[in-house]
Amino acid sequence: MGISCVKGCSLVLVIVAIGVGVGCHRPPNASMGVTVEFQIEPKPVRVGPVVICFTLTDAVNHPVTGAQIEVEGDMSHAGMRPVFAQANEVRPGRYESPLPLAMAGDWVILLHGTLSNGEKLERQFDVRDVRPN
Repeated sequence: MGISCVKGCSLVLVIVAIGVGVGCHRPPNASMGVTVEFQIEPKPVRVGPVVICFTLTDAVNHPVTGAQIEVEGDMSHAGMRPVFAQANEVRPGRYESPLPLAMAGDWVILLHGTLSNGEKLERQFDVRDVRPN
């Protein structure tokens, strides 16, 4: 076996080791320890203004306070622009956001935010069968 083959094989092993090491690490801003409990009011959900309510808790069930969360509402089919609103913390760990749902059908609600410690938070919830008025 020549020296060039040994160097080439060593380089491949180093690249594979780096790839495996990178693949095993959790992204630094995954906010995996945060639980989100989601509700939408009123029930049943109808076209028009609704309130998106959610509670953030940490791994030991303490409220997650001071988060900055934007709420995005998208129809589950193409052709309609999304709607956006800012969530407000109404009590420790409890957030609410008004959101206008303009059409009947299925919606996807996305939460985009930053926790007080700088971690990113991304969650998605389906809202099925929004009824016409």
